[in-house]
Amino acid sequence: MFESLRVIGRGRVGGAVAARLGQRGFAVDSSDPDLVLLCVPDAAIAEVAASIAPGPWIAHTSGATTLAALAPHERRFSVHPLMTFTRARGAEQMDGASAAITGESADALARAEWLARLLGLNPFELADAARPLYHAGASMASNFIVTLYRLGSRAFDIAGVPPEALIPLMRRTIDNGFELTGPISRGDWSTIEAHIAALERHLPDVVPLYRALTDATRR
Repeated sequence: MFESLRVIGRGRVGGAVAARLGQRGFAVDSSDPDLVLLCVPDAAIAEVAASIAPGPWIAHTSGATTLAALAPHERRFSVHPLMTFTRARGAEQMDGASAAITGESADALARAEWLARLLGLNPFELADAARPLYHAGASMASNFIVTLYRLGSRAFDIAGVPPEALIPLMRRTIDNGFELTGPISRGDWSTIEAHIAALERHLPDVVPLYRALTDATRR
């Protein structure tokens, strides 16, 4: 669908995207591209898009940014890989992941789907207006697991237990389809109160979050 591409940005996402396109036989620095793909920070998308002369299709890989940021270009779409990326890994990070695609016409959506599948992603359509809610959901699921691991690690450190012992537990929770186990699922509120008492002694700053998460989990 596109024969020549230019990828702008070689951060964690851009590096993986460029590597995958290279694997598929595409040069990613064309001087006369059919598609310009912006893999830049969200705050830079509008400025970079405005600096590109109209003509080629233009797309971004942001989950939170609407297509309006790609003005004045009218041939535009977005492909957001629903995955967390690290510089230590390459294109394989996209294998099997999903991607939110957004376009303002059937043609734009078809091109977005083509690019997503070329990258090894499984596309689903996302309405532009739904981006804040979508991105909030993605951020909670990805970012807060980091927070929870680090809070759990602090408790383990104080208890004299190796924090890395948490990792198989967290992975198994995902493998088990997020089936809830533990004291909340059993209605064991005396154990919950013992947790809170221990946290108040050793990690008082964690207590409000623990209470809030307990309430949310109970609901």
